[in-house]
Amino acid sequence: MTTANTHLPDTLRDAPTVSVVGAGVAGSWCALALAQAGCAVALYDQGAGDLAGATSYWAGGMLAPDCEAEVSEPLVMRLGHRSLALWRAAFPDAAFHGSLIVAHPRDRADFERFARITPGHERVDAAEIAALEPALEGRFRDGLFFPAEGHVEPRRVVPAIHERLRALGVSLRLGAPVDPDSLDGLVIDCRGMAARDALPALRGVKGEVVTIETPEISLTRPVRLLHPRWPLYVIPRPNNRFVIGASTIESEDDRISVRSALELMSAAFAIHPAFGEARIVEMGAGLRPAFPDHAPRVTVAGRIARVNGLYRHGFLMAPAIAEAVTRWIVDGVRDDELFHMAGRATAAPALEEATP
Repeated sequence: MTTANTHLPDTLRDAPTVSVVGAGVAGSWCALALAQAGCAVALYDQGAGDLAGATSYWAGGMLAPDCEAEVSEPLVMRLGHRSLALWRAAFPDAAFHGSLIVAHPRDRADFERFARITPGHERVDAAEIAALEPALEGRFRDGLFFPAEGHVEPRRVVPAIHERLRALGVSLRLGAPVDPDSLDGLVIDCRGMAARDALPALRGVKGEVVTIETPEISLTRPVRLLHPRWPLYVIPRPNNRFVIGASTIESEDDRISVRSALELMSAAFAIHPAFGEARIVEMGAGLRPAFPDHAPRVTVAGRIARVNGLYRHGFLMAPAIAEAVTRWIVDGVRDDELFHMAGRATAAPALEEATP
């Protein structure tokens, strides 16, 4: 449901610049959508722009709304499907080769459950799996292929968005912490876990990944292995590298544990024994900001809109959320399922005039 408002709060009527705080995937997409809509934008982040301290640095970058239907709210799927089109438009060279789901015979019940509750897939037999991923020939008797899905490389696309922002005249003010309350005018707070001072319901959920390198295997698309205890995904990267992940741990310790690393690598070995000889490139963990319902929110109070709670779906949902924020600001149209209004900020703060 959407709500249209034409009344503009006086404090926002003449805001010359929209300030976006947080240059990870959510903040970068918000800045891009606003700049493309003609708004004057400044993007702030305490990091230098290389993502090294951001949750986005350890993200898988999977764009898989149908696969995520297993555990996600309908809002996540809706935003995810819209984001697929926005990613395709912004990065036409991105890998949209689908997702492949497999399981070993002992985990057949998990496989059938996944098939029942996820849309958008087609069943593939052993021969079709081999055609999709020759490296997996003879390893699985059947699978689920989600042809509409894709993936991006976070450490490439976020800096690429920053370059586009510079070309659009956006002011990138990186390398120093910024308090959103200290900025004038309309502020979009995309700081993730750092925004917990204003969003006390937010918590961190740890996701651990291992990056390995081997020339013995080639994959075209993310492959997910279903397992009752440690489901896993393997995402191909350039230069014979693969990101292995899937752990979701209720912990705010941002270090990877020995147990998780062993389970991730053991699961990769279960997909293909050649992964056992791969070289470990790096291991790390990121804290995904999440609300209790695991759904995203744009929380508006006064002149600050806080985009947060993207959980494990940051890259999946960021473009559609940025589009919704831009429609709210520019056109006065609010997505009532996404937006949570607080205090007196019940009207859309559309900008009557934007300085390019």
